[in-house]
Amino acid sequence: MDKTSRRDAVRQYKERKVPVGIFALRSLSTGETFVGASRNLDGQRNSSLFSLRLGSHRNKTLQAAYNAAGGETGFEFVILEQLEDDDVGPIGRDTWLKTRERHWREELGASSAI
Repeated sequence: MDKTSRRDAVRQYKERKVPVGIFALRSLSTGETFVGASRNLDGQRNSSLFSLRLGSHRNKTLQAAYNAAGGETGFEFVILEQLEDDDVGPIGRDTWLKTRERHWREELGASSAI
């Protein structure tokens, strides 16, 4: 890759839109659901599944459910809702995340994923 291509790739990476929203981790066998909010859904997926695979997730109930479900094959990561409005500032985004996370926990009868 030449310097110009590399610079373009780096610029595109930095300018990409990071998905903000609400996610769920769900056991396919029991239906047990854990809901959380994230400022970076892609990063959250990687982080959550990585720590669950290692057996070191900070939510011990979620870790136990993951182990009981047989690991990644028995669990799924689902994006429940994404913030589409780019004009929302940091305070508005955080308020939206807290409100929507609370809504989805009540709606699904879920526990916290964090």
